[in-house]
Amino acid sequence: MLQLSKISQNTDSIIKGLELRNFDGNEAIKKILAEDAIRKETQQKLEEILSNLNKQSKIIGQLFKEGNIQEANKAKEQTTILKKESKQFSEKLTEIETSIKNLLYTIPNIPHSSVPKGNSENDNELITKNGKVPQLYENAKPHWELATKYDIIDFELGSKITGSGFPVYKGKGARLQRALINFFLDQAEKSGYKEMQPPILVNEESGYGTGQLPDKDAQMYHVGLDNLYLSPTAEVPLTNIYRNTILNQEDLPIKITAYTPCFRREAGSYGKDVKGLNRLHQFDKVEIVQITEPSNSYNTLEEMCNYVEEILNLLELPYRKVKLCGGDLGFTSALTYDMEVYSAAQEKWLEVSSISNFENYQANRLKLRYRNNQKKELVHTLNGSALALPRIVAALLENNQNSEGINIPKALQPYTVFEKIN
Repeated sequence: MLQLSKISQNTDSIIKGLELRNFDGNEAIKKILAEDAIRKETQQKLEEILSNLNKQSKIIGQLFKEGNIQEANKAKEQTTILKKESKQFSEKLTEIETSIKNLLYTIPNIPHSSVPKGNSENDNELITKNGKVPQLYENAKPHWELATKYDIIDFELGSKITGSGFPVYKGKGARLQRALINFFLDQAEKSGYKEMQPPILVNEESGYGTGQLPDKDAQMYHVGLDNLYLSPTAEVPLTNIYRNTILNQEDLPIKITAYTPCFRREAGSYGKDVKGLNRLHQFDKVEIVQITEPSNSYNTLEEMCNYVEEILNLLELPYRKVKLCGGDLGFTSALTYDMEVYSAAQEKWLEVSSISNFENYQANRLKLRYRNNQKKELVHTLNGSALALPRIVAALLENNQNSEGINIPKALQPYTVFEKIN
């Protein structure tokens, strides 16, 4: 979340920055500043009461020492009144601080100055395009038909077991999933990311820490009995490893990765964009996370983008890199690049990775800081999909099909131990 001190000092520029998202923060920020003024008054009054309490305690001690019992007891009566006032102001302070925090949770991150204006994905800025779009043979099929033809993914069986959006991978389809996961993890390890295996159930505090709550509450699966959530991405447990932590400067950057299944309700999704593997409720993903010094976070963002591009090149997939406009930017992100691969049979670009710099927005929620010359400062956090499997699989199946089957890219063959699906 945004820092209260920065809102107080840069009110106009923050309101203007939020306009790039088409977000009107004027009323919420005015309310925050008004409540902060009350908070300061309450804090000052509480400190005065506590100071008086401390003085009274010393006076009482001295009176008892001098044997002046009657005066000491009178002073104790005054102390009782001060303690009652102290409790009242302390409760009021907690109530105001909670109200301010809940208001801050409703305000998204300020976009980076380079974020283009726009309302939707149609306004995103194309940065690069790489690779040759394949020319498919006459009877080419979309991946959901290929999945049925070669009996590698069963969408109907998944619906029988759970519901739509929960496919069952079979035979070489299951092996391809496992191969991609291992391939992505091995690539991450080669690039200096430490592999972790975090829980896939997260508590409410973890959801608030990385910003999925309250913003994405409707999109998360909630285990009500235990008040836990199925993780929508490994970003949540990975980043929360360092919640309420003070790091040393020499510990940075921290580079970690994990494979997890991901769970998203995708409420409101419909139509052709959800067909087959295009949009699922459960899917596999390898995530990369970095925690850096603020001065280096945008170099790190470029580094992470280059890393994802290297993987896509190894998979021989045509891709493009786009910068998200203000209207398409995620709630917690300051700047996001999407990587999209071309799905030849569907004749469309599919997003397979988002790489984001959150600056100190998540760190402020997480209370994640580092010592910079003995001064404690908030770090910057970044994350990226490297990669999400469903649309990668869709593009691999569609782009590499021919009349004899589906060819597997050379980089994956040591992991699949087969060269073709037929």
